[in-house]
Amino acid sequence: MAELTEAARLIAERAGGDAHPHTLAYQSRSGPPSQPWLAPDVCDHLGELAKSGTKAVVVIPVGFVSDHMEVRHDLDVEAKQAAESLGLAFARATTPGSHPRFASMVTELVKERLALPDSPGPDNPMAGDADSSAALGRMGVPSQACPADCCRYAAPVGRPGGASSA
Repeated sequence: MAELTEAARLIAERAGGDAHPHTLAYQSRSGPPSQPWLAPDVCDHLGELAKSGTKAVVVIPVGFVSDHMEVRHDLDVEAKQAAESLGLAFARATTPGSHPRFASMVTELVKERLALPDSPGPDNPMAGDADSSAALGRMGVPSQACPADCCRYAAPVGRPGGASSA
């Protein structure tokens, strides 16, 4: 959640800072109604914005990199209908998808990660340390160290997809 909050802040800052107030809302509630979910829900939040006198909204699916069905339905259908019923002008920003600048950024991040040393030690004191990497925002780059059990579900070598043979 902290990463999404920081991403939303950076987007709002780039779009004009204080001239365009922003809030982080969530879509795609899942699970039974008795199970807590992230809040505020985007459609509920649109109602609060309308009550406060807001006239228009721009919704940015900051947690998604493509305009897949979840984004298209939750935002382009449900949130848009909610906004229209509340008298709010509504626009949704596109996700980066396959935009060349986004693809280039992802490529650079992968190259950066692959260039990191594999293990810490006297010869590799920076292993797993991303402080030397470029970062936007106040959070910096998260640790590149992989927890000991992170690959426990990976298929064993020679057994693609984890399939077993008898």
